[in-house]
Parts: sequence; C-alpha cells; structure tokens
Amino acid sequence: MSISHAPPTPSELDISDIAKNGAVQPAPPELVPIVPLSTRRTGVPRWLRRTSGPLLLLALWQLLSSTGVLTSDILASPGTIARVGGNLVADGSLPNAMGVSLQRVAVGLLLGTLVGTGLALVSGLFRVGEDLVDASVQMLRTVPFVGLIPLFIIWFGIGEAPKIAIITLGVSFPLYLNVYAGIRGVDSQLIEAGESLGLSRWGLVRHVVLPGALPGAMTGLRYSLGIAWLALVFAEQINADAGIGFLMVQARDFLRTDVIVVCLIVYAFLGLLADFVVRSLERLLLRWRPTFTGR
Repeated sequence: MSISHAPPTPSELDISDIAKNGAVQPAPPELVPIVPLSTRRTGVPRWLRRTSGPLLLLALWQLLSSTGVLTSDILASPGTIARVGGNLVADGSLPNAMGVSLQRVAVGLLLGTLVGTGLALVSGLFRVGEDLVDASVQMLRTVPFVGLIPLFIIWFGIGEAPKIAIITLGVSFPLYLNVYAGIRGVDSQLIEAGESLGLSRWGLVRHVVLPGALPGAMTGLRYSLGIAWLALVFAEQINADAGIGFLMVQARDFLRTDVIVVCLIVYAFLGLLADFVVRSLERLLLRWRPTFTGR
C-alpha cells in the first residue's frame, strides 16, 4: 500500500529550482525613492525661519525703546525710524542719495572685477606672471585701503575719482585671491585628462581651468561686494556732496541719530540685495556642482 503525498506549494519550492524550471518567478522588490534630508520639507517654511531672527531683533529693539532703556538720543525707536525714512523718501533726498551711491559702487565694482580677475588670470595661468605679479599684489593688499584716502585725494582731487579708486582697490584684492586660488586648486588629473583628449592650451583653460575656478570666483565676488559697501562708507564721508554717506555726515552734524540709522539700514538692505543677486547667479552657473546644503 503506497502513501501519496500532496505536491509542495510554491512557497515550499526552492527559488533557484523555480527559476531553472521556468515556473513561478518571485516578485521583484518594490523600489522606494530616496529623498535627501536637505530637500525634505519641514513644518515651518524656510522663509519664515530666515526672517524670524530679524523680526525678533526688531521686537527687542521696540521693547527696549518702549520701556525707556534706549532713549531717542541714543537710538530712536523703530516707529520713529520708519517715519523718518518715509519723510526722506517723500522729499526725494533718500532716492537721489541711493542712486549716486549705487552708481559709485557699480563703477568701482566693475573696475575692481576687471583688475582683480585680470591679475589673477595672469598670475594663475602662467608661472612667469606669478613671479611678476603675485609678490606685488600680496604686498599691496596688506596696506589698509582706507589709509590711502588722503593720498588719493592729493592724486585725483576731491571729485568722484578718489571715491571710485577706493572702491576699486577694495574690490580687487578679494577677487584676486579667490580667483587665483581657484585656478591653482584645479585637479591636475583633470588637466592630464584634457590633454589626453587632445585639448589645446586655450581649450584646457576654457573647458577645465575656468569652470574649476568659477566657485572660487563667485565666493570672491560675494566678499568683494561687502568690501565695496564698506569702502563706500569711508569714501562718501570725505568731501562728498551727494550719496548716502553725505546724508550721514549731515545727520551727524545735527545729532540726528534717526537719519543715521535710516542710512545704515539702507546700506544693509543694498548689501543684502547685492548678495542675493550673486547667490542667484551662483546657483545658475554652478548647477553642475552638487554640494552639501545643510541638514
């Protein structure tokens, strides 16, 4: 008498035997997309987190002014600052001053970018250029550019030339250092790979060296913008008849701390706006470079 056994179920079969016999195939694993932590959304919007710090500082300022800890002679309240700023905008003095200051920064930034980048290219791409340029630039950048204001006034007079020269000088050195470091920081293996692909010297510079130095150049541009506004503050307080610095000098003579604070806020706002433009340009030009964005 024979005993019959029930055939094994598919779950009892060996998976390798099933695959060999062409029978039941196991279901493929379900793929789950991986979302980086830096791109995951949180409960609080990022714009709200970024503005929370300035808003808390503004609330603290208003609280100290309301309780009398900060008197109007020392620092006016935010409400007073807003009212004075509105009056300066209404009579046209603040927009005119902003236009003059922006023009000076734009001209100085353009000239400083040309000078700093040009010297960095000569010094970074050629050893002879480094021997001729780098030592002189390193020596001059240690000289405080603010201390050169009297000398520039003697050389260029009391017009726009010394103001633009100060801004140009302040902008040139950060750009030179960052562009030069970016060029010399390009991986030599990339250069060898470009040469093995038959790129000429200009092709290496265009397709390998300059893209590799671009992150450093953008960092130098952001730093140079801050230096440009700092140089403008000093330049406009010496023999100036227009601009935001001229308003500050007038306010200092009449002990108007509210007008001084308005001018400082305008400086900060223009600097923040310029940095936002450069950061947007950086994200546009450096989309090919994945970087860590924080967690």
